[in-house]
Amino acid sequence: MSGHSKWHNIQMKKGKNDAARANVFTKIGREIAVAVKAGGPDPNNNAKLRDVIAKAKAANMPNDNIQRGIKKAAGEGDSVNYVNNIYEGYAPGGIAMIVDTLTDKVNRTVGNIRMYFDKCGGSLGVSGCVSYLFDNLGVIVIEKGDLDEDEVMMTALDAGADDVIPDEDVFEIRTAPENFSQVRETLEKAGTYKILSAEVTMVPQSTTELDKEASAKVQRLIDMLEADDDVQNVYHNAELYEEEEED
Repeated sequence: MSGHSKWHNIQMKKGKNDAARANVFTKIGREIAVAVKAGGPDPNNNAKLRDVIAKAKAANMPNDNIQRGIKKAAGEGDSVNYVNNIYEGYAPGGIAMIVDTLTDKVNRTVGNIRMYFDKCGGSLGVSGCVSYLFDNLGVIVIEKGDLDEDEVMMTALDAGADDVIPDEDVFEIRTAPENFSQVRETLEKAGTYKILSAEVTMVPQSTTELDKEASAKVQRLIDMLEADDDVQNVYHNAELYEEEEED
């Protein structure tokens, strides 16, 4: 997921594209593989795997795909070992950007990422050059529907959340990374909340509003990065320009 605002609009745009959906499933499949290798194939004993399964379900990933990924990662033989690397840099206009990757070939990945930044007028920086502008948080997005805001806030805060932010037709619940699993599982068990997205992510401390032209340049870089199978997430502090919707 890119950025942190207008969550539902971003997701609806992505959901219209079958290729984008398949790309998301590929990336989640890699997260499943890493979680299984780190903590085993039983989600009851592997909190990280439970989190990834919840993320997969929120993305409408078929259960067969999830189970197949778990079995493959748990098997012996030619299963792939993925390395997690984080890259930081600047998109056009000085926009701060963090690129989270899982790859079986580090040289290929860093070469591709550098090429994307160069092609789009950005620059790849050194570790730590922009990460201080972001907070590492658990973010759980639930459908607002007819839910009572005070009740949602009480349930989330009692479970260990730090904040609940209403945003049009969703509530965004923020947690410390170490409390993320507990809060998500509490909301799931309640049975009254539709979780649209749940992940530990990088949230910008402030955003930079861009005009139409600058947004197009930054969006081009985001699209190139997100189309790469080795890239799991792209985080940035841009507030991208959006056309006004006609009535």
